[in-house]
Amino acid sequence: MPAILRPLPGLLAVLLATPPMFPLHAQAPPAPAPTLAEDPVLQTLLHEARSHNPDLARSEALLQAERERISQAGALPDPTLSLGLQNDGFKRLEVGRMETSFYSVTASQGLPWPGKRAIRKDIAQLGSEAAQAASRRAQLSLEAEIKRSYLALLLARDQLRLLEAQERFLGQAQALAKTRYEVGQGSQADLLRTQLARTRLAQTRLSLESEEHLVLSALNHMRTMDSDMALETPSTLERLPDPVVTPMETWEAKAEHESPELQAADLGRRQAERGLDLAKLERRPDFAVSAGVMPRGSLDPMWSVGVSITVPLWSRTKQQRSVAEQEWRLKAGDSELGSIHHRLSERIHERSTRLASALASLRLYREGLLVQSEATFQATLAQYESGRVPLLSVLEALQGWIADRSGLLQAQAQAHTLQIALEEMSLGPTPSLGSAALSAAAMGSSSTIPSASATRATSKSDTGGSDGAPAMGSM
Repeated sequence: MPAILRPLPGLLAVLLATPPMFPLHAQAPPAPAPTLAEDPVLQTLLHEARSHNPDLARSEALLQAERERISQAGALPDPTLSLGLQNDGFKRLEVGRMETSFYSVTASQGLPWPGKRAIRKDIAQLGSEAAQAASRRAQLSLEAEIKRSYLALLLARDQLRLLEAQERFLGQAQALAKTRYEVGQGSQADLLRTQLARTRLAQTRLSLESEEHLVLSALNHMRTMDSDMALETPSTLERLPDPVVTPMETWEAKAEHESPELQAADLGRRQAERGLDLAKLERRPDFAVSAGVMPRGSLDPMWSVGVSITVPLWSRTKQQRSVAEQEWRLKAGDSELGSIHHRLSERIHERSTRLASALASLRLYREGLLVQSEATFQATLAQYESGRVPLLSVLEALQGWIADRSGLLQAQAQAHTLQIALEEMSLGPTPSLGSAALSAAAMGSSSTIPSASATRATSKSDTGGSDGAPAMGSM
């Protein structure tokens, strides 16, 4: 066999001489890296965001503001001090001359019906707890968004490393095709195909680099850093251990106790209950006590004490309507609590099911697809070396192998995304994660997987306040 046909086995070595994240056989992966929760870079990002993110600072400030309302709600009304003058006639000041002319100093204090102050204080306390739940939701959402963005960054960089391996292979394949064409042992079509494949790889690189930049900018924004600040990521997505399967009942029990939306809905219902109690007490009158002295100059001073009482004369159109209002609010709170229970259970079931499917897909990639596509590529390469198949067959086999490697990365990212969504306990749709598909764009297909930045924007718009408890804002 002419020597010009011999270099192709070296091309396989080039493709396999990629960073350790791409082992020769997927069923024997390298030692796993720390879990996503233990990743030191991610932990640093989370710490910086908790310390500096303005959204968290805003929610904490609102929480402190609500706490300041508690003592106000339970306080007595401010006392009233009145100063006056009573005089006989208009010609001159008669204080000290006429018995009915005097100065007056009067103080009065309002006294609500017993129990009203305690209920108002309870309502304010429940309001502060609702603000705490809102602050917890803001923190959970921010942490989940940082984790998703970090996964998207790892995915984009892993895809770029895979693309570099593909580029090196195609570069040598193009050089070989050119040499064979020049000596009359190959076709011009083979040379053009390798050139076209490399051009499409360059197009894919632009998409991946843009995705990497956008995700990095988003991460820096969330930790209030300059958008172009570099971030080293020693970890790779493929080496991350897969999420641990947790029974659905465990997630439901966790959400029952920790879901900010459930907590906010329950607190809202309890506020409505106490509001109903207060509305019923509002039909009882309030009191005010007063005391005063009236100096009369040279005459003996006078004094006065008094008690006043409010008369609920318009109870039919005021107090009774307030009771009815609170009863309706209580019914609404019951309905909202039931709705959130249902939606949260639905989300947990959906995400647990999809996570189990994603993990099964990962096993299929590692135990079947990657092994088979690698074997197909090597066999096709050997047949090309012996002259039994054209270069196009080698490129198609390479496309399948790269597609499966890229698909494994996508499946790993999606599995971790589902785990993050379960931990976030949000009521909104589960965000997806992805980046440009390597082989499809490189080898001729026009389809691409939606970018991570686009899915993040979609998830934010789909999970606004209308999909969650009103007190919680965005869910």
